[in-house]
Amino acid sequence: MSRARLLARLAPAALGVMLLGGCVYYNGMYNAKRLAGSARKAEREGRTFEANNLWGQVITRAESVVVRHPRSKYVEEAMTLKGIALARLGQCPDAVVPLARVSVFDARGETGEEAALALGRCQLELGDPVAADLAFSHVVESADPVRRRDARLHRARALRQLGRPDQALLALEGLSGPKASEERLLSLGAAGRQADALALTDSVLAVNDSVRHWDSVITIVGRHSPATASALVDHLGSRANVAAEIRARRLYQDGERLQASDSIRALDRFRRAARVGIGTDPGDRASLQLVRRSLARTRTVAELSPVADSLAQLAAGGRSAAQEAKALRQILIAVRAAADSSGTMAEQGDLRLFLAAESARDSLLAPALAAELFRQVVETWPDAPYAPKALLAGRVLDPEWGEAMRPLLE
Repeated sequence: MSRARLLARLAPAALGVMLLGGCVYYNGMYNAKRLAGSARKAEREGRTFEANNLWGQVITRAESVVVRHPRSKYVEEAMTLKGIALARLGQCPDAVVPLARVSVFDARGETGEEAALALGRCQLELGDPVAADLAFSHVVESADPVRRRDARLHRARALRQLGRPDQALLALEGLSGPKASEERLLSLGAAGRQADALALTDSVLAVNDSVRHWDSVITIVGRHSPATASALVDHLGSRANVAAEIRARRLYQDGERLQASDSIRALDRFRRAARVGIGTDPGDRASLQLVRRSLARTRTVAELSPVADSLAQLAAGGRSAAQEAKALRQILIAVRAAADSSGTMAEQGDLRLFLAAESARDSLLAPALAAELFRQVVETWPDAPYAPKALLAGRVLDPEWGEAMRPLLE
């Protein structure tokens, strides 16, 4: 049989194999797309469990196409569907890889834009607002109003996290609805626009007055603008239906945020939290903060008695601050006992007083008291082994006294 005749006979068979392969591919991608469409429909209708099951099938179908046809020009499309499905199932660490390797930004239509949105959301979840901003920027001009709105809303969040709240507010212009209002409030807070943020608060409260939700809002605003967060705490605290424990917790957390920038206002917040939250965990934590601040100002052992009484009350409360209060009181009592029994005739009096001074400095965080105890070691036992160490430690806490004692070190 001639070669030409052999080829002529084999050609139909080869063509059939090619068509069969193409048919297998077509069926695989068709089913993956069909399942993705069904999953989207189930999501829109609130059938979450069914939607998750369908997205799982999309992953299986897409992977099958990639394995069977690794050199196909449609592999990227299959990988895109897989990435979208993984993102929908909340598996962002796995979703980013297939989404990022696909040229989704060159794609057109629903799948490409959906992939960009999925990638952006995952990058936000994974803490990369730069990559998220890039992904969303390709969809903010979409012809589809739903995807366009979604992209603008999420891009505003990315911009806020990047420290660009003014640009975030621009991205939100013209958007309405609860999510847009909430993001606008966060961006106003991040921009330090206190009056505008408070003006928007009541309208957001009308839609969502969940305690957990507003605690989250205060925390996010506080990262950028503690002063605005503090004003928000006051605004929310003025509502009649806020429980005392919630008010006390917010005031206590507000005091912690303000310590670095406004210590006077922070002290006022702790006092209010302790007063409002009597008999509650946050009230006790605030009272413990006040005790700590009192210790920081304490200069003599005689001033420790009322502090010990306050700690005894907190320790007896049995709430979250009890253990810390009990431990702090034990240290305080030990310091007081060492100081009271370290006269010139006491055995190892210099050592006991030196150790008490170290405890006052390191555990009680009472630098003025520690300085006084170190001075007593030097002045009571100037020739004792611990006198030089006490002098060195004391001059760090009280440089003026240390300078006067310099001759003793020479």
